[in-house]
Amino acid sequence: MEKQIWDKKPYHSLDYYFKEIYGQKIYKIAIDGGMSCPNRDGVLDTRGCLFCSQGGSGEFSAPMDRAHPDIRSQIEKGKFLLSQKYSGCRYVVYFQPYTNTYAPVSYLRNIYIQALEDNEVVGISIATRPDCLPMDVIDLLSELKHAYPGKFIWIELGLQTIHRKTAQLIRRGYETSVFEEAVRKLNQIQIPIIVHVILGLPGESREQMFSTVEYLNTFPIFGIKLQLLHVLAKTDLAELYKKRSFEVLTLEEYTDIVIECLERLAPEMVIHRITGDGPRRLLIAPEWSLDKKQVLNTLLNKMKAKNSWQGKQYEDTGIFHII
Repeated sequence: MEKQIWDKKPYHSLDYYFKEIYGQKIYKIAIDGGMSCPNRDGVLDTRGCLFCSQGGSGEFSAPMDRAHPDIRSQIEKGKFLLSQKYSGCRYVVYFQPYTNTYAPVSYLRNIYIQALEDNEVVGISIATRPDCLPMDVIDLLSELKHAYPGKFIWIELGLQTIHRKTAQLIRRGYETSVFEEAVRKLNQIQIPIIVHVILGLPGESREQMFSTVEYLNTFPIFGIKLQLLHVLAKTDLAELYKKRSFEVLTLEEYTDIVIECLERLAPEMVIHRITGDGPRRLLIAPEWSLDKKQVLNTLLNKMKAKNSWQGKQYEDTGIFHII
């Protein structure tokens, strides 16, 4: 495929997308919607996914009283913290920890509207599981999409992998067909989808990681988050790591894999994340991931040296899942 560049970057970054749409940088405020997860409350399991921290992967969200979640207050706290470092004034509210559609519709409507009604918020992004999108939630998302036409509503689905053996190991709790059904329902109401993929899961080969990425090309997916596997304290993954049941990726291995993934992805797919952050106080491995600037510089330097770009190996075969 012909070489493309997105504002001097060799991949279609979220920052580029926002500047193209809004003409400025948009800042993300991660908040806690006060929900749980079927993998923690006993519906599926009580242990959570193998890699998930006690905070439901929401350690960077604004602090809150989980018994009385106040979305507006969290947003204001997030704005204040961002104002200490940046000068922007437009935001996306990210419902991050646990499963953010796992509650009664009346509750969800209230917290989503609190975010959408903020004049400085351009849209919301809701992290959830594909098996937590019943039709009443789908109807709510459609209702809000039409009620707030000037703002976006995105759904982030934690797929992680398409390989059944790995999915069972990490206790994902659903079959890949459930993900496909969620994509079908969201596509019908024209809600953009962002998919989370973890690179470096125990036992997965590079070829398996690449096949997960290529699989996503066959669906109407708006964006992807490529996440390095972090080993965090007080997780079952940490126990496996202590037993040397698997090895974490090195910086060189990870950046090589990311480049191969990017080259296979369709050029229109927006890259929402390319490495991810592990909380310093919880991170066991890999320690090199704490230096995000080094990771990004290594990646960009390698891509430049290899004359690499997103979509370089992508071929539009015309094969597309009818949903």
